[in-house]
Amino acid sequence: MSSAIVPVYARADVAFERGEGVWLTATTGERYLDFGAGIAVNALGHAHPHLVAALTEQAGKLWHTSNLFQIPEGERLARRLANATFADLVFFANSGAEANEAAVKMARKRHAVDGHPERYRILTFEGAFHGRTLAMIAAGGQAKYLDGFGPKVDGFDQIPVTDIGAVEAAIGPGTAAIMIEPIQGEGGVRTIPAPFLRGLRQLCDARGLLLIYDEVQTGVGRTGKLFAYEHSGAVPDIMSIAKGIGGGFPMGACLATADAARGLTVGVHGTTFGGNPLAMAVGNAVLDEVLAEGFIERVARLGAFARQRLAELKDRHPDVVEEVRGEGLMIGLRVKLSPADFAAAARRRHLLTIPAGDNVVRLMPPLIISEGEFAEGVRRLDQACADIEAASPLVRKGAFA
Repeated sequence: MSSAIVPVYARADVAFERGEGVWLTATTGERYLDFGAGIAVNALGHAHPHLVAALTEQAGKLWHTSNLFQIPEGERLARRLANATFADLVFFANSGAEANEAAVKMARKRHAVDGHPERYRILTFEGAFHGRTLAMIAAGGQAKYLDGFGPKVDGFDQIPVTDIGAVEAAIGPGTAAIMIEPIQGEGGVRTIPAPFLRGLRQLCDARGLLLIYDEVQTGVGRTGKLFAYEHSGAVPDIMSIAKGIGGGFPMGACLATADAARGLTVGVHGTTFGGNPLAMAVGNAVLDEVLAEGFIERVARLGAFARQRLAELKDRHPDVVEEVRGEGLMIGLRVKLSPADFAAAARRRHLLTIPAGDNVVRLMPPLIISEGEFAEGVRRLDQACADIEAASPLVRKGAFA
């Protein structure tokens, strides 16, 4: 019988029925080492006891009330996020795309209440990915996501990344904000240089623009800092987060300074499900772990260990692995073949990875991974590289470079 699911996913021929820590068990009983974490979502791994307890306890009390009423756990989570970051205020949503939509609306409304509704355009960057809504595929600007969906939503201008002159030249009387991922995830784990981010901050200050960071993939400890902007010191006005903050439960948030958010008043924006008691219970449980003493520092140490081991892998297989990229446990391997083919080779060795743009395979294991488990993952990557070399003389000659 054919599937009744809309066929928009190229799913691998494997299904999982349970997980524990960094391991997943398939319906066949085979165990897989998870270096994808549900695309950087399962920050604390699978079936983390504290998250399970928080969700179970809340599920037995209250699931949903709507935002027509007070939600104490949401107030608590917002205060904890604000206290740990630059932000004064938090808007809760259900996904990264919704958090990015809130960020864009917030920036536009801020200029409108200042008497400049003409300032609604957002500068974004080539190779970016901000989500799948009509506005967010326009923000990303990639033809493969835009094709066939009618006119592109107006208000987004793509410019080359790391060219501060191009950014300055693109700013016009209608520009409201600059929006960027500190590390492009879908774009190939491309780290944006800190001097460029500091240059954006200076431009925004000089020209009265708002700086928006999309930290949907980089946030909540993934890069060895609570948020990736901390690496550069270039603080945003608005920041979107999702993925890791829910630990597997659908959740997003838009964080902002009070000044950036002052256009969002009662009735201007909203959500039915965002910030519901179930999500807030899980979000607080995630922060319990991530903000615990030494947790993020351990991620940074593991990231350094991981890059060393992967550099050795590259040296052993220079005709397969071209470059190691990333920060913390957000790592990219640029490979000399299709990243989907590389991911399939790794999967045959029972290791899960995530293809990305620019011929990159992402390695984003749960943040709780041990050195021993990461070393086991590298051993499986080594086997996958050897399999590729044995199967394809063209790869050995660098024909896919």
